[in-house]
Amino acid sequence: MARVAEAAFDHGRYRTARRVTVVGAVVNLLLTVAKIVVGWLAHSQALIADGIHSLSDLASDAVVLLAARHASRRPDQDHPYGHRRIETVATVALGTALVAVGLGLAIDAGRRIFAPDLLLHPGAAALAVALVSVAAKEWLYHYTLRAAQALRSDMLRANAWHHRTDAISSLVVLAGVGGTMAGFPYLDAVAAIGVAGFIVRIGWELVFHSVRELIDTGLEPERLAAIRRAILAVDGVRSLHMLRTRRMGPDALVDVHIQVDPRLSVSEGHQIGETVRRRLIEEIEEVADVTVHIDPEDDAQGPRCDGLPLRAEVLERLERRWADIPPARRIEEVTLHYLDGKIHVDVLLPLAAVRDHAEAERVAAALRAAARELPELGEVRVHFH
Repeated sequence: MARVAEAAFDHGRYRTARRVTVVGAVVNLLLTVAKIVVGWLAHSQALIADGIHSLSDLASDAVVLLAARHASRRPDQDHPYGHRRIETVATVALGTALVAVGLGLAIDAGRRIFAPDLLLHPGAAALAVALVSVAAKEWLYHYTLRAAQALRSDMLRANAWHHRTDAISSLVVLAGVGGTMAGFPYLDAVAAIGVAGFIVRIGWELVFHSVRELIDTGLEPERLAAIRRAILAVDGVRSLHMLRTRRMGPDALVDVHIQVDPRLSVSEGHQIGETVRRRLIEEIEEVADVTVHIDPEDDAQGPRCDGLPLRAEVLERLERRWADIPPARRIEEVTLHYLDGKIHVDVLLPLAAVRDHAEAERVAAALRAAARELPELGEVRVHFH
């Protein structure tokens, strides 16, 4: 049971995400306390707003840890495509919370601008904390982004940008605090609105991109072009159609119909399809799973074969019509090709069934003539060996 449980969980991915997120959480906690306390003591509304931004980053770290653990579980019977969209749902929740926090901060700062007696007057301590925040959050951005790129995790990438926006917002705080100390008291409140704007923008982008994934928006045009090139480079693929893609957390899933020579054997067509699947997974970084449908023709545009009878019914009808042709009793193989809305038939007979070439021609003509009585049939080819 322990082996089964371990196989059902991607420990390496989760350990990396947990390590990076815990480091970020510790730094965010220290910065949150420092900004809010110093902002209150130094009378800087912008620094307090920045501290709340760091607090929201701390909350996001907790969401990331929880989501990373569950999203790292491997596919199971109830979730055959895996659990990666848990990251996506967590990102939507995180982005929505950021938008709400940013709007609240902007409203409060705007109220202070129109009420001069509420304006605060920050001191040098606020300036020092903002400088430390810029350095720490920029380092966290690069540290988290490296892990996000290694794991191909949009959730970690979003968390990395949270760190960078916190660094940017701290730069805005620097401008606001410095301006207030220089005699422009409105700048601190204006800076707070600027910080709130960053929070709202990042929150909206997170929600927007994650919702696009949840509604199965396809990959970008350049990624689709790369997928098409990789498929068409496989020997035996004549064309492709009905290419569909969607994201599943950091991964992409691909469904595609490929057209092959209609006279190929089933096994060769399957081999071509498997080569397409393997090549896409190997060459396109985000592609994790591919479903390949083998077509003998472009069924997206040409006549469809829906409703045509299957093999047992076709053979039964042919045998009735060929009953009066003695060599037909020695037919060794009948191959059916469903093409162009018709059933095309290849018949294989031994040379021993006829005396000479002339009789072979007569038998072939008789088989074709009898088969024409079936409206579903197209070309009938008779082969002797």
